[in-house]
Amino acid sequence: MSQTLEKTLAILDDLLRFDTLSGRSNLDIIGYIHNYLSQHGVEAEFGFDGSGLRANMFATIGPQVDGGVALSGHTDVVPVEGQDWSRPAFELTRDAGRAYGRGAVDMKGFLACALAMVPHFAQAPLKRPIHLAFSYDEEPGSIGAPDLARQIVATGMKPAAIIVGEPTEMKVIAGHKGGFERSTRFTGVAGHSSNPSRGVSAIHYAARFIGFLEQLGAECAANPLPGSPFQPPFHTINVGTISGGAGRSIIAEDCEIDWELRVTPPADGAAEMQRIESFLDGLQDEMRGLFPQASISTETVSNYPGLRADPSSTALDLVRQVSGENDFTTAPFGTDAGCFDREGLPSVVFGPGSINQAHIPDEYIEISQIEACLEFLQKLCARQRR
Repeated sequence: MSQTLEKTLAILDDLLRFDTLSGRSNLDIIGYIHNYLSQHGVEAEFGFDGSGLRANMFATIGPQVDGGVALSGHTDVVPVEGQDWSRPAFELTRDAGRAYGRGAVDMKGFLACALAMVPHFAQAPLKRPIHLAFSYDEEPGSIGAPDLARQIVATGMKPAAIIVGEPTEMKVIAGHKGGFERSTRFTGVAGHSSNPSRGVSAIHYAARFIGFLEQLGAECAANPLPGSPFQPPFHTINVGTISGGAGRSIIAEDCEIDWELRVTPPADGAAEMQRIESFLDGLQDEMRGLFPQASISTETVSNYPGLRADPSSTALDLVRQVSGENDFTTAPFGTDAGCFDREGLPSVVFGPGSINQAHIPDEYIEISQIEACLEFLQKLCARQRR
């Protein structure tokens, strides 16, 4: 185990050195992984986005049959700008039983564990395959995962489980919320503030929309889903940013807000989104009744589905058996697992490290968590031999 641990940390150091911020090309890190797999006789397939600059990767070790297990993770990381790091962000620093670096816990630590185990997987007489399924741009809202899910389905090999190795402290998460992430821009008509009738304030209409979102969020909170395993057991709405206007004496010509609707499975949020869109249509009609050039436009940043907490899931059953963790829980955040589940691929979230260390300055993963993950993967390999 000590040799595998050192190999894992060496791979993690390599992975951390790739500055794979969301929205940028991930082809360098994918190329590194491809070369590593090739050294161990493992072939990989790729799925590129429309720009050709980002790619998902899917590889199979063992027989090409149903009943395999896919180890899934994303290659992108969040920015470090504006954060006060005391260590280099894009290389590994080991200190007091921790491995530091951007992406160490979210989630290159899991990728390193999976890659370090590839030689063991490749040498084992597997009766059912172990797949690797790595995505791009998960952080902005599972942008690459829908195509990766369809890519897996297209292989004709249906895994019994997809294990999404987000940091859960090696605890089993059987379900998570979905979400709609949006950016809405209000375009009004500028004018001198001494005569409001000579313009349309984009900020005023944006404020009315924010008030509507607040009211809708309160309605959701007042009507929790009975028996829901999620906390909180209702949809939530948040306005994250707002910007607009040019000065206090100028009728605001523009205003933009970023907002989200976070959805509690098994509901899909369609009814709430319809109410939101209808309200915006009404606001736009009112604005254009004053000045025809006024408008409202909404950009879809991402739609990511929730993961249903299904106690009969084959993925949940497999991870509980191998890990010995009988209990399971749910999460209020989203992962790629919802995209896999939507395509009929049983999925569970289970990986090393704590989500509390994700996205922060001096992000780190406990090395003991890496050891626990490697032990789990060894047991998983033994199970796939039976």
